[in-house]
Amino acid sequence: MTQIIPIETEVKLRIPSTDAMQPLLAALSFLPVEPMQDEESTLWDRDGELLSKGCALRLRTYGGKCLLTWKGPQQPDPLLKIRPEIQTFIVDREAMEGILSALGYAPVFRITKRRATFKRDSLEACLDETPFGCYLELEGDPRAIRLAMEHLGLNASHIEPRNYAMLFQAHELAARA
Repeated sequence: MTQIIPIETEVKLRIPSTDAMQPLLAALSFLPVEPMQDEESTLWDRDGELLSKGCALRLRTYGGKCLLTWKGPQQPDPLLKIRPEIQTFIVDREAMEGILSALGYAPVFRITKRRATFKRDSLEACLDETPFGCYLELEGDPRAIRLAMEHLGLNASHIEPRNYAMLFQAHELAARA
């Protein structure tokens, strides 16, 4: 049996505030899914094996749920982040951490932010608040992402190409300097 690996397509955009973006999302028929709340993500790796391949293994707790996600290498695109992604809900986070440890993985980076999620048709919107700014992530159909950006008054100059791990690491380095 051959498994077809789903492809995640998303864009991360710098925004001035999450409060100002919520009515704009509502005007585009996005409906709230999860209210603003803490999200904790831990990245796992085995001696840099995943990072060296451009992959990531994340254990995320958000909205009372725990999710294990594997992300494959990013495909080239001038605007969007496109990469294979497999994820599943986890019933017991501590047990999953034990399994990952038994397989030789170790936590390499922990990220905490605040997130609210919204959805419409083939598009999900996440509003994120971090210590270094606010972001809007749009995930789904590439055409729908581009149209939503246009209707929200956002363009390529708002795109943040770095992932949250890179952003948090840069913020920690700047705070130490």
